[in-house]
Amino acid sequence: MLNQVRESSVLPEEKAGQWVKSGMTIAIGEPAPMGLLRWIIRNKITDLTVIGSGLALDYLIAGGCVRKVITYYAGSPDIAVMPAFRSEAENGTLEVWECEEGILTSGLEAAGKGLPFMPWRGGVGTSLPDINADLKVIRDPIGGEVLIAVPAINIDITLLHASISDSYGNVQHCRGTGWLDMFLYRAADRVIVQVEKIVSNEEIRSKPWETTISNADAIVLSPYGAHPFYSRGYYVQDQEHIRDYLEAITTAYSDGNRDKKDGYFEKHCNQFQSHAEYLDAIGTRHLISLSEY
Repeated sequence: MLNQVRESSVLPEEKAGQWVKSGMTIAIGEPAPMGLLRWIIRNKITDLTVIGSGLALDYLIAGGCVRKVITYYAGSPDIAVMPAFRSEAENGTLEVWECEEGILTSGLEAAGKGLPFMPWRGGVGTSLPDINADLKVIRDPIGGEVLIAVPAINIDITLLHASISDSYGNVQHCRGTGWLDMFLYRAADRVIVQVEKIVSNEEIRSKPWETTISNADAIVLSPYGAHPFYSRGYYVQDQEHIRDYLEAITTAYSDGNRDKKDGYFEKHCNQFQSHAEYLDAIGTRHLISLSEY
């Protein structure tokens, strides 16, 4: 019997980022892999269909990368609707695939199982099938119940952030995955996972029950890669940075003046050639101050 040699799944940010092409459908996990999102903006990847939520989704919209969104939530605990999403949707420059959480997960589940659609009760009797023509009202052929058929939501590439991985793509999240991460993982053709640390295969195998994803297509070593968001077990959100983003983007869209938005992205994204340069600009002292423990 021939011995099979396992190949490393570790890629530099630049090489993994090149998998994302304009016009693709991508998905963003939670917490967001912000290092990869900054790469997408910096390299002017456009015309994307993005499955995501909250501020990370807004970040890509404001960065000029998004044509269509599939989302159940475009706000945050403090903001009902994110500024770039609101403005682009109201202006008709952003296509919105309307859904709620159950519809979204049903579509992702259908894709993960290789099915054309999945039935779902949520949305029956609402206007959702009227404003989203992809949702079809059907009758259950067995029990006769009225349901909604949700088409498969297929993903070209899912981008996730996690705690650790070995070099073979066996990933472990700290205190479990984000809410949609496993749905996004199963529905995607390829998965890139950005991690805080790469550890030995022996360490991963010592706690097999903690492995959440096996054989990810690419692993990107990216300490503090979720900044300005949190990474469980490592650091908390950088609230000051997030306030700066919201102030710049809200002002830019309300005044119709791109200077604030362009200034933010030049300062925090476009001027850097790598994630390491971004961290240098944020500063070691500030990053350490965000430690979770």
